[in-house]
Amino acid sequence: MSTDCLFCKIANKEIPAKLVYEDELAVAFEDIKPVAPVHILVIPRKHISTIDDISSKDTEVIGHLFQIARKIARTKGLSERGYRLTINCKADAGQLVFHIHLHLLGGRKFTWPPG
Repeated sequence: MSTDCLFCKIANKEIPAKLVYEDELAVAFEDIKPVAPVHILVIPRKHISTIDDISSKDTEVIGHLFQIARKIARTKGLSERGYRLTINCKADAGQLVFHIHLHLLGGRKFTWPPG
């Protein structure tokens, strides 16, 4: 855990969030500035700053994030029409919080390429 990381504080319940899932490896919660009707962030409890900081020891937890996203998408009724999963890596890609997080977006039609 990073003591100054917003997402670490959410995972440890030091900062409130609208949790939709949690277990020993990860937490999922509603984004406070949603860009779609469903916008959920899925994060590992372990602090990993960016995709570039993932090590081979993190394989299980990274795969687990995608399993959680799939489960939430089904629960939210997104699986039939589709949804988008996004991970931004560093500032130029739009990463604002330097704790890896998977954006689960759905409930509307998306275009390609994204903006």
